[in-house]
Amino acid sequence: MMQHYIGVDVGTGSVRAAIVSEAGELMATSVAEITTWNPATDHYEQSSDNIWSAVTSTVKSVLEMSGVDKDQVRGVGFDGTCSLVVLNQHFEPVSVSKTGQPECNVILWMDHRAATPANVINQTGSSVLQYVGGRMSLEMQMPKLCWLKQKLKDQCWNHSAHFFDLPDFLTWKATHSLSRSLCTLVCKWGYVAGTETDSGWNGDFLKKIGLEDLIHDNYSKIGTDVQAPGEACGEGLTPEAAEELGLNPGTPVGTALIDAHAGGIGCLGCVPTSLMSPLPPITDRLVLICGTSSCHMAISKSAIFVGGVWGPYYSAMLPEHWLNEGGQSATGKLIDFVIESHPTYQEALSQAKKSGVHIHSFLNSQLEVMADNKGRQSVAQLTADLHIWPDFHGNRSPIADPSLKGMVCGLTLSSGIDNLALVYLATVQALTYGTRHIISEMNKSGHSISLVYLCGGLRNNQLFVTTTADILHMPVVLPDNTESVLLGSAILGARASGDCASIQEAMVKMGGKGSVVMPDRNVHQYHDKKYQVYLKMLEHQREYTQIMAQ
Repeated sequence: MMQHYIGVDVGTGSVRAAIVSEAGELMATSVAEITTWNPATDHYEQSSDNIWSAVTSTVKSVLEMSGVDKDQVRGVGFDGTCSLVVLNQHFEPVSVSKTGQPECNVILWMDHRAATPANVINQTGSSVLQYVGGRMSLEMQMPKLCWLKQKLKDQCWNHSAHFFDLPDFLTWKATHSLSRSLCTLVCKWGYVAGTETDSGWNGDFLKKIGLEDLIHDNYSKIGTDVQAPGEACGEGLTPEAAEELGLNPGTPVGTALIDAHAGGIGCLGCVPTSLMSPLPPITDRLVLICGTSSCHMAISKSAIFVGGVWGPYYSAMLPEHWLNEGGQSATGKLIDFVIESHPTYQEALSQAKKSGVHIHSFLNSQLEVMADNKGRQSVAQLTADLHIWPDFHGNRSPIADPSLKGMVCGLTLSSGIDNLALVYLATVQALTYGTRHIISEMNKSGHSISLVYLCGGLRNNQLFVTTTADILHMPVVLPDNTESVLLGSAILGARASGDCASIQEAMVKMGGKGSVVMPDRNVHQYHDKKYQVYLKMLEHQREYTQIMAQ
């Protein structure tokens, strides 16, 4: 009898679930929207009750659609955004919002309210900071906890008994195990693993940043039982959770991953069918997960320290390997913003709908016509006079400066659909120059990345895919399974069930095949020039900031 596993992915705006066979085939998928509140600038909040309700509805839906009996479901895996969930001693939501809305007990990953606490933390010189690229991001949990203690002490901090990363909340809700994932803690909480001297929670660091009360009760509010991704949580599904999900009590649940990291293990087991063998070793491959934001995941057998790039994190994605994680705070979100804020967006959207295509596909076709009309060898060459610095929401890597802003050079009075297509193209290119910048810093520091796997929503955008291959001068692998994140979370369930002895074994067993997009050598020189302009724009922005500060 074929065995199956359920993967659940909690993204920024929705929950998705899939039922996956032991061979890695997706039998059915389901999606449910979740609510985000934006009560103030840089404040983004969600509800853990709303999220769990979406989890239960999607899991029940995939069981019904697939026709798979619950007795055939051997394990469940969760992944989620690295958002902060706050509960009281009765495991009830505690509001993290200045509005006091009781349901708002989640600070979303992209929330930037904690800029000041992050700056204070980064001035401590703590040894913890060397494992987050030298600077702790305001998107991480310790700055957010500092903000809650400073700004909402009476409303939130004094009533809080449990601080969870969202993926760990999901496994607690499913199993009532208070265990935490090594992935979430080392990536977002300042927990150190894999060293003989610094491992575990650093009490001195917590005292320096004003969170000494977390040391009380042996760190019980932030986690004392730490497990590697895929290890079984507690005794499996509780009777209550099993009933809500439509599964059997005791069904094994794997220790969770952050969503991008699930995409990493969902990709790395994929074998491209057209690339010359042998494949580069797994340590020479990078997984690029592109959705609302983007993550750049590269692993190594020993710790590699890359300035401005998060990590090295021990066993955060693949057991017994170190992980470096670069990122961009706004990728799909930036592309959408640029398109939707253009004066001819509605006209372009109307034409795209008439043609029955996505707005990206419509603009991609528009660019092809424009290149042909102008006698260009490639669409890429249309932006010779238009340059963008894409950090509209700050820079996560490799500069690690959340205060950076977006820049555009080459604006004209044009405002038609052709101009919209050009700005869209320049934005896609700028984001990919950012990826090139990240990979360049990784390779300078000791990585040898030569192959890129691409997953997430933007893998469906042909222009984004070819631009990535061309600008990076590297082959890009597109897994045949278009739901790499869901596959990764299902792999956690396979590991927890005991059907696979390790994450690596499950990746090989379920990873599937993939196609390859090779770079166009005719545009190498063009992109090399534009990349030089890209780096100059950073210099100029810093000069402008310095002038205004005088």
